[in-house]
Amino acid sequence: MSKSLVEMTAELVQSQLSGTDMSTEEIKAALNDTYQTLKTLQSAELAGQNVVEDTKPVMDPKRSIQKNKVICLECGQEFKMLSPKHLRSHDLTSKEYRKKYGFTARQPLCAKSLSERRSKSGKERGLPANLRKAIAARTKKKKK
Repeated sequence: MSKSLVEMTAELVQSQLSGTDMSTEEIKAALNDTYQTLKTLQSAELAGQNVVEDTKPVMDPKRSIQKNKVICLECGQEFKMLSPKHLRSHDLTSKEYRKKYGFTARQPLCAKSLSERRSKSGKERGLPANLRKAIAARTKKKKK
Protein backbone atom coordinates (compact mmCIF):
# COMPACT_ATOMS: atom_id res chain seq x y z
CA MET A 1 0.00 0.00 0.00
CA SER A 2 1.41 3.38 -0.96
CA LYS A 3 1.60 6.28 1.45
CA SER A 4 -0.76 9.22 1.29
CA LEU A 5 0.48 12.70 0.44
CA VAL A 6 -0.05 13.76 4.06
CA GLU A 7 2.11 10.88 5.33
CA MET A 8 4.88 11.63 2.82
CA THR A 9 4.72 15.33 3.68
CA ALA A 10 5.00 14.58 7.40
CA GLU A 11 8.00 12.30 6.85
CA LEU A 12 9.82 14.82 4.66
CA VAL A 13 9.30 17.73 7.07
CA GLN A 14 10.17 15.53 10.05
CA SER A 15 13.50 14.60 8.47
CA GLN A 16 14.12 18.28 7.74
CA LEU A 17 13.43 19.11 11.40
CA SER A 18 16.00 16.57 12.58
CA GLY A 19 18.77 18.70 11.07
CA THR A 20 17.34 22.21 11.45
CA ASP A 21 15.72 24.23 14.22
CA MET A 22 12.45 25.67 12.94
CA SER A 23 9.76 27.83 14.52
CA THR A 24 6.12 26.79 14.48
CA GLU A 25 5.41 29.15 11.59
CA GLU A 26 8.33 27.75 9.59
CA ILE A 27 7.09 24.21 10.21
CA LYS A 28 3.60 25.15 9.01
CA ALA A 29 5.02 26.79 5.90
CA ALA A 30 7.26 23.78 5.19
CA LEU A 31 4.32 21.39 5.58
CA ASN A 32 2.14 23.47 3.27
CA ASP A 33 4.87 23.96 0.62
CA THR A 34 5.86 20.30 0.69
CA TYR A 35 2.26 19.11 0.45
CA GLN A 36 1.50 21.47 -2.47
CA THR A 37 4.64 20.36 -4.31
CA LEU A 38 3.82 16.68 -3.83
CA LYS A 39 0.23 17.30 -4.95
CA THR A 40 1.46 19.08 -8.11
CA LEU A 41 3.90 16.28 -8.87
CA GLN A 42 1.22 13.64 -8.32
CA SER A 43 -1.30 15.35 -10.60
CA ALA A 44 1.38 15.82 -13.28
CA GLU A 45 2.33 12.16 -12.98
CA LEU A 46 -1.29 11.06 -13.31
CA ALA A 47 -1.71 13.29 -16.37
CA GLY A 48 1.48 11.83 -17.85
CA GLN A 49 3.28 15.16 -18.01
CA ASN A 50 6.88 16.00 -17.32
CA VAL A 51 7.12 18.71 -14.71
CA VAL A 52 9.63 21.33 -15.76
CA GLU A 53 9.94 24.26 -13.42
CA ASP A 54 11.44 27.58 -14.30
CA THR A 55 14.45 27.47 -12.00
CA LYS A 56 15.43 30.75 -10.47
CA PRO A 57 18.92 31.18 -9.07
CA VAL A 58 19.22 30.92 -5.31
CA MET A 59 20.77 34.38 -5.26
CA ASP A 60 22.18 37.06 -7.56
CA PRO A 61 24.85 35.35 -9.71
CA LYS A 62 27.23 38.31 -9.25
CA ARG A 63 27.20 37.78 -5.49
CA SER A 64 27.57 33.99 -5.58
CA ILE A 65 31.36 34.07 -5.96
CA GLN A 66 32.67 35.43 -2.68
CA LYS A 67 36.04 35.80 -0.96
CA ASN A 68 36.10 32.43 0.84
CA LYS A 69 33.25 30.51 -0.79
CA VAL A 70 31.22 30.06 -3.94
CA ILE A 71 27.50 29.34 -3.70
CA CYS A 72 25.90 26.97 -6.20
CA LEU A 73 23.06 28.86 -7.86
CA GLU A 74 21.17 25.63 -8.47
CA CYS A 75 20.93 24.30 -4.90
CA GLY A 76 22.44 26.95 -2.62
CA GLN A 77 25.27 24.82 -1.20
CA GLU A 78 28.56 26.52 -0.34
CA PHE A 79 31.92 25.29 -1.67
CA LYS A 80 35.50 26.44 -2.11
CA MET A 81 35.11 25.37 -5.74
CA LEU A 82 32.19 24.20 -7.86
CA SER A 83 33.45 20.86 -9.08
CA PRO A 84 32.38 19.21 -12.32
CA LYS A 85 31.07 16.33 -10.19
CA HIS A 86 28.70 18.64 -8.28
CA LEU A 87 27.55 20.35 -11.47
CA ARG A 88 26.82 16.92 -13.01
CA SER A 89 24.39 16.32 -10.15
CA HIS A 90 22.40 19.20 -11.67
CA ASP A 91 22.90 17.82 -15.21
CA LEU A 92 25.18 20.74 -16.11
CA THR A 93 28.74 21.16 -17.32
CA SER A 94 30.80 24.11 -16.13
CA LYS A 95 30.36 25.67 -19.60
CA GLU A 96 26.56 25.30 -19.41
CA TYR A 97 26.52 26.65 -15.83
CA ARG A 98 28.50 29.72 -16.84
CA LYS A 99 26.21 30.34 -19.82
CA LYS A 100 23.02 29.80 -17.81
CA TYR A 101 24.00 32.35 -15.15
CA GLY A 102 25.83 34.85 -17.37
CA PHE A 103 29.43 34.24 -16.30
CA THR A 104 32.23 34.73 -18.81
CA ALA A 105 34.03 31.64 -20.10
CA ARG A 106 37.16 32.68 -18.18
CA GLN A 107 35.40 33.20 -14.83
CA PRO A 108 36.75 30.65 -12.34
CA LEU A 109 34.02 28.80 -10.46
CA CYS A 110 35.88 28.95 -7.18
CA ALA A 111 36.28 31.26 -4.19
CA LYS A 112 38.28 34.40 -4.91
CA SER A 113 40.87 33.53 -2.25
CA LEU A 114 41.50 30.14 -3.91
CA SER A 115 41.78 31.75 -7.34
CA GLU A 116 44.23 34.34 -6.02
CA ARG A 117 46.31 31.65 -4.31
CA ARG A 118 46.51 29.62 -7.53
CA SER A 119 47.48 32.70 -9.54
CA LYS A 120 50.21 33.62 -7.08
CA SER A 121 51.54 30.05 -7.05
CA GLY A 122 51.65 29.95 -10.86
CA LYS A 123 53.51 33.26 -11.05
CA GLU A 124 56.06 32.01 -8.50
CA ARG A 125 56.69 28.98 -10.70
CA GLY A 126 57.18 31.19 -13.74
CA LEU A 127 54.09 30.14 -15.66
CA PRO A 128 53.33 33.53 -17.32
CA ALA A 129 56.88 33.81 -18.69
CA ASN A 130 56.84 30.20 -19.91
CA LEU A 131 53.45 30.78 -21.51
CA ARG A 132 54.75 33.83 -23.40
CA LYS A 133 57.71 31.78 -24.66
CA ALA A 134 55.44 28.97 -25.83
CA ILE A 135 53.15 31.41 -27.66
CA ALA A 136 56.14 33.10 -29.32
CA ALA A 137 57.51 29.71 -30.43
CA ARG A 138 54.12 28.74 -31.82
CA THR A 139 53.78 31.95 -33.83
CA LYS A 140 57.31 31.47 -35.27
CA LYS A 141 56.31 28.00 -36.49
CA LYS A 142 53.16 29.35 -38.15
CA LYS A 143 55.13 32.06 -40.01
CA LYS A 144 57.49 29.50 -41.55
